[in-house]
Amino acid sequence: MAQNSYEDPIVKPWTPGTYHIDVEGAVDKIFSARLGGVHITTRKKNDQSTVTTLTGQYTDQAALLGVLNSLSEMHFPLLLVKRLPTTKVSPTDNQ
Repeated sequence: MAQNSYEDPIVKPWTPGTYHIDVEGAVDKIFSARLGGVHITTRKKNDQSTVTTLTGQYTDQAALLGVLNSLSEMHFPLLLVKRLPTTKVSPTDNQ
């Protein structure tokens, strides 16, 4: 049986999460609002192809699927989707 490598509790489809999404090609930053207000960065790979990384928090997995569908409709091949660990804030962090 495979072990869960995440430190977060079991993910439920209706809970918020922060995701890292990589697609092939250059997604213009003007699409940030359409894609859920994500942070968009682009980089060149060794073969000079462009990869765009979108990082942002989504209210639930339905919102994430909406972004993935939008990227598909814009013809950006999906390379990676990764849920990032939740950062916990301790009471001393706010002082």
